Amino acid sequence: MKLVGIVSEGDLIRRVEIGTERRRPLMSSDAQAKEFVKSHAKRVSDVMTREVITAQPETPLREIVNLMEKHSIKRVPIVQDKLVVGIVSRVNLLQVLARANDNTDWVESDRVLHQRFVDSIKDQPWSGRPFNIIVNDRCADLWGFVYSADEKTAVRVAAEATPGIESVSDHLGIAPQTSGT
Repeated sequence: MKLVGIVSEGDLIRRVEIGTERRRPLMSSDAQAKEFVKSHAKRVSDVMTREVITAQPETPLREIVNLMEKHSIKRVPIVQDKLVVGIVSRVNLLQVLARANDNTDWVESDRVLHQRFVDSIKDQPWSGRPFNIIVNDRCADLWGFVYSADEKTAVRVAAEATPGIESVSDHLGIAPQTSGT
């Protein structure tokens, strides 16, 4: 789906139906006309923000936070090859913060981190695939095979989300599907 605009809370906050429309007589005629359209329109195309601030899937979270702060927005659509592939919201960032490791002085063993990863995915349908995680000095290497690109991404994300693992190298392959599976 190609991104042409976005409707946010900000686009809907000043509406005639709820008595919150703005009336600023010192504005230009064009500015008044634009505000009238925003507060009275019934079509998404009239209300939406067309110049959407976006990021790519590889964008570090800190850059997304900077975009949100700089542009006073609450969500950033994630776009790849002009197509929307996701969205990051302030709530998502708070979830990451809540899961973040506290800064303790002790270091967990690689064996503990390996087990933490295994435990975190044990209920996932793809956890029994022929792949392995090797943790060395808090760095994880993923080896073996999964059955789809989505599973490959899920395994990488699970490793990256495992508290204590500082970096992940993905060497996973996608096993060819045989007929009957």
